[in-house]
Amino acid sequence: MQLLIPDIELPPKSQGKFENYPRMRYMGGKQKLLPWIQDTLKNYEFETVLDGFSGSGAVSYLFKTMNKTVYSNDFLKFSSLISKATIENNNEILDENDLQTLLDTSKKHDNFIKLKFKNIFFSEKDLDFLDRISENIKYLKTENKKALAYTALFRSCLKKQPRGVFTISGNLDKYNDGRRDLTIDISEHFIEQVAVYNKSIFDNKKLNLSFNQDIFLFNESQFKIDLVYLDPPYVPNSDDNCYIKRYHFLEGLSSYWVGEKILESTKVKKIEKKYTPFSYRKTAVEAFDKIFKKFSNSIIALSYSSNAYPELENLTILLSKYKHEVKVFEKPYKYHFGNHSGAKRKSVNEYLIIGI
Repeated sequence: MQLLIPDIELPPKSQGKFENYPRMRYMGGKQKLLPWIQDTLKNYEFETVLDGFSGSGAVSYLFKTMNKTVYSNDFLKFSSLISKATIENNNEILDENDLQTLLDTSKKHDNFIKLKFKNIFFSEKDLDFLDRISENIKYLKTENKKALAYTALFRSCLKKQPRGVFTISGNLDKYNDGRRDLTIDISEHFIEQVAVYNKSIFDNKKLNLSFNQDIFLFNESQFKIDLVYLDPPYVPNSDDNCYIKRYHFLEGLSSYWVGEKILESTKVKKIEKKYTPFSYRKTAVEAFDKIFKKFSNSIIALSYSSNAYPELENLTILLSKYKHEVKVFEKPYKYHFGNHSGAKRKSVNEYLIIGI
C-alpha cells in the first residue's frame, strides 16, 4: 500500500503548554500529576532545573513550559531521545521532505527486526516497516530531527501494543479488543504521531539539553543547577517495576540493538538489564544518601510514592542531613497500568519531598 504523505502544519510560535505534551503510556509516568507538581514548585525560585530521571519526558516538558532552562537526563537511550526531541529541540519539526525520506521504500535495509521478533509483538508488515524506517532515519539532516522521528516511532509502537508494554509474546490477535490503535499498521500510527509531536515543539528561548547517562556520572559542576527534580525507580515488591523488562524493545530500537546483549532464552528477546542501585533494598538507602549529597547545593525535589521503599520518614531523615528545611507535599492518587478493561487500579499517596 502506498502511504499518503500529508501536508505538514507548522507548529504555532506561541509559548507551549504542558497539556500539549503527547501522553505516553509509561510506567510511573507523572503526566496526570503535572498540574499539582507545577502548583507546588512555582512557589520556589529557580531558573535552571535538572530532571535526573526523565522517563517519558513529561516533567521536563512541564519545566520547559514554565520557561526554565531544562537539563533532562535518563540512563535509558530511548528516554533521552524523547527529551532531545521535545526538550532540547526548540524549533525543528519533520516536514514533508523529511517524511518522504522516512517513508522511502527504495533503499536497501537490514531485516534484523523482522527476523529476530517474528511472531512476538507485531505483524511481518509492521516489522518490515520498523527495519526500513530504522535505516531511513539515518538520512535525516539533523540530530533533533532524528530524535523526533524516533520519538514518534516509540509512541507508535506503544500504541500498537495491547498493554503498552513489551512483555506479551505470540498470538498477535489474542489481545485485540477492536481498538483502532490495534487495528491500524505502525506505519499509519507513525504518520499520525509525526503530526502530533510536531505540534508539541516550541521555543522557550532557553538552551535546554538532553543527556543519556548514569545520574551519578552527571557533572553538575559544569552547570548552574538551581533545582534538581528526582523521580528514580522505586524498589518493587516484585520485578514488576523493571523498566527494561517493560520497554526493552524501545531501548533496543533506539540503537537498532547495537551494543545490546539480547537474552535469547527469553520469549520476547529481552535485553540485559541496566543496573541502578535504586531498584534494590540492599543499595537503595545508600543511593538516596549519595544523590542527596551530590546535589546538596541545589533545591532538591523528590517525587515519591507511599508504596515504595525506603519509607517516607527515612527519606526525610536522609535529606535533612544535607538540607536545613524539608517539606513534604502529599496528594492521594489512583493509578492503573494497562489499557484494557481488567487493568487494576491502586490507591497510593504521591509525595513531593522538597529540601532547601
